[in-house]
Amino acid sequence: MRSVLSLSLDDKTIKMVKEQSKRYGFDNVSQYIRRLINTHDDIITEDELVKDIEQARKEYKRGNFIKAKSLADFL
Repeated sequence: MRSVLSLSLDDKTIKMVKEQSKRYGFDNVSQYIRRLINTHDDIITEDELVKDIEQARKEYKRGNFIKAKSLADFL
């Protein structure tokens, strides 16, 4: 079952959302917003990114890395 959720947005934002939903091939704004919500869990915070970078630097300094000639070497 679906319910309706109303959002209050300024005209500039509404225009941008409609344009983006069309540009990315969605049939309507609802599909676009649902996709954004569903992919939100894949987004990491700046703090998480900094921690990952720091960890990668430590591993690199310890020599824990792979020398690769191309991305295909990782697959």
